[in-house]
Parts: sequence; C-alpha cells; structure tokens
Amino acid sequence: MSPTAVPDVFDPRRYAAGLPHDSFRELRDRHPVAWQEEYEVLGWPAGPGFWAVTRHADVVRVLKDARTYSSWAGATQIRDPDPADLPFIRRMMLNQDPSPRSAGEGPADHGRLRRLVSRAFTPGRVDRFAGVARGRARRLLGAAREAGGVVDLVTAVTDEYALLNLADLLGVPESDRGLLLKWTERVIAYQDPDEPPVRGEDGEPVNPRSPAMLREMFDYAQELAAYKRRNPGDDVMTSLAGGELADAELEMFFFLLTVAGNDTVRSAAPGGFLALARHPDEQRRLRAREVAVDTAVDELLRWHPPVLSFRRTAARDTTLGGQDVREGDKVVVFHASANYDERAFEDPHRLDLARSPNPHVSFGDGPHVCLGAHFARLQLRVLHEEARALLPAVSVAAPPRRLVSNFINGLKSLPLGMDGP
Repeated sequence: MSPTAVPDVFDPRRYAAGLPHDSFRELRDRHPVAWQEEYEVLGWPAGPGFWAVTRHADVVRVLKDARTYSSWAGATQIRDPDPADLPFIRRMMLNQDPSPRSAGEGPADHGRLRRLVSRAFTPGRVDRFAGVARGRARRLLGAAREAGGVVDLVTAVTDEYALLNLADLLGVPESDRGLLLKWTERVIAYQDPDEPPVRGEDGEPVNPRSPAMLREMFDYAQELAAYKRRNPGDDVMTSLAGGELADAELEMFFFLLTVAGNDTVRSAAPGGFLALARHPDEQRRLRAREVAVDTAVDELLRWHPPVLSFRRTAARDTTLGGQDVREGDKVVVFHASANYDERAFEDPHRLDLARSPNPHVSFGDGPHVCLGAHFARLQLRVLHEEARALLPAVSVAAPPRRLVSNFINGLKSLPLGMDGP
C-alpha cells in the first residue's frame, strides 16, 4: 500500500483474520472520513460506495445527529436494499428516525415503539431472567469443565447460552428454538462462505432481509403471538402480543429481537473469553476478584465489539472530518475503530479490565442506542461470574475461526484449553 493509499475496510473477508487495526489506525490518523469503493465481492453486486467514519468523536456525532444522518433514508446496512423492499424495511424501529424532517419522510414511530417495547422488560421479568441465565451458565460451564482438555467454547457454551436465553426471554417453546438459530444464521452470516446465499430465479443472491426471506419468520411470529394471547406467560412476546403493536410492527420486533438479541451476546461472549485467554495477567486479576465483573465486561465489550459497523445516509449536505458529504451519500460508522481511538482511550491496545471511564460505542449511541444493552450486559456478567467460579484458567488451544462479515464481529469456533489451575 502506497503512503497515500486509503486502506480498504469494506471487504468482509478482511475480518476473518480479526480486526484490521493497522488499517483503522491509518484511517483515523490520515483519513478519518474516507471514501470506500463498494465493489462486487462474494457474489454480492457492487454498490455506489460510502464514507467510512473511524474516529470516536465523529462516530458519536453521526450516531447522535439523526436529523443529518438518517436511518430511515437508506436503512442501516452497508449494502443498499432493493428499492422495492425499502418501505418494508422501514417498518423496523432500527430503520426509523426519531422524528421526520419534513412531510413524507416517514412516521414519527421510533420513540413510540421504543417505549412500547421497553414496557415489556419489567423489573420482575428481569430478576427472573437473571436467575434462569445463571442456572444455564452453571450447567453449560460445568459440562465444559468436566470435559476438560480442549473445549470449543462456542459450540459447548456460548452459542447455546445466548440462544436459550433469548428463547426464554421471548417465550419461544423448546421445540421451536432451533428456528431462531436458523433465522439468525440466515441474516447475520449471509456473507460467510459457510452459509451460501439463497439465489433467486435470476441467479443473483437474495437479500436475507427481504420480505420473501423473512416470510417464514413473520408467519411464526403471528402464530406465537396468537398462542400467547390464549396462553399468556411471563415473557416479552406475551407483553407485545397483548399490547398496541400492529401486526407488521410485531413481526418486525420479533425479527429485531431474534437477530439482535441472539447475536449480540453470541458474538460478545466468546470474544471476551478470547481476550482473557490471550491476556493471562488480566484473566488472573478477574479470577482473583481484583476487578469488578461489571467493569471487566465493559472493557471486554470495548475490546471485542459485537457489531463492527452501522450505516446511515446523509439527509442533507454537510461536512464531516474535513470531507464534504453530499445528501444521499452513505455514511458508515465503524464501532470497531472508534473503540481503539487513541483520542478517546488511553493506551487503547492494552486490555485493562479496570478501565474507567470507558466510553466505548459497542452498543451505539444516540437515539438508536441498543435497546437490549442492559440484558446483554446482564448475560455477560452472569456468564463471567460463573466462569470465575467453575472454570480453571483458560488458554487458546488453536486459532479461532471468525465469521466472514463486515457487520458482525463473530467467532464460529474458539478452542480453549481447560487444564489450568
């Protein structure tokens, strides 16, 4: 790469080797808002390109300024949706703005939907959920300890822990819980060669967020809602099914909770254990109770953000990081770069489980800050508390296998040695 070249952080294949820290640092230092070519890759067609935002302050600015950087205009994925699908995609709260800028720019539903769903997370339900998650963590970690030797933490513990916690929170019957994993894989892993894309009649890959691909999930959401109205339980779907949501809104919430609720913890949990295994001194501090688990969890989230990037669309001409951004341009914030910005974090490439303050953006910022951040932190705290009690010191036994994605910072496999003291 020549001294003036702009590093490419678009290619999903780059992230299979881990975060491209050198490229992110080059961008932060020399090209904090950098144009990225959006070429054809992995069978997916080329796009118009986008601005990559890599400094912490600029990322926060974009996430907080929904009037300038819209989620509604082009949704929140790097790849442009089919224009015919955009009205459908805009039904999801994630792809709405807090308020329309002018007539015809979408309903002001974002705040209403957040309030409705927030009411489903009652204090009593949170307490019960914490107890169930703790019991599940003990069972899964205890089995891993008994197995000894080398254990793939992803397949033995974290995948099942995240999936079953989500199913319990939603109120999905045991017999249907495999469906949640199938739907999550279809949406999250669509760039990974291990999850070949579904192709349409024209031979082109079909967007996994299109109406056709989500129909099965939506039909199930309506069936589950009808069941919950007849057989109410202490779960989120019972609350949503009996509330004020229209059918289309309920379907989109089920989609959002299924995918985001599963994959946030599913990605963050093994990433945290990988960080500990590679930093034995910090692992020792946690095991010796020299640092608070809550503080440690936030540092592990900074170190391994579950979401790599999110897209916005410029709603008007503006200037960002010295660049003239035009209305309609795609603007993509990179959480994975912002979390390592030397301007916001002292010695960011040092894992410090006692780091405070820790203004990481792993759960976003502004009006779209992750609705489930509290529940993700709860699950991670419980998992690390039980691991401290049940597991020996762990070490990396073989290189982890990572997801091929420029969106989710996923681990497909994490072999850990369980022979420590």
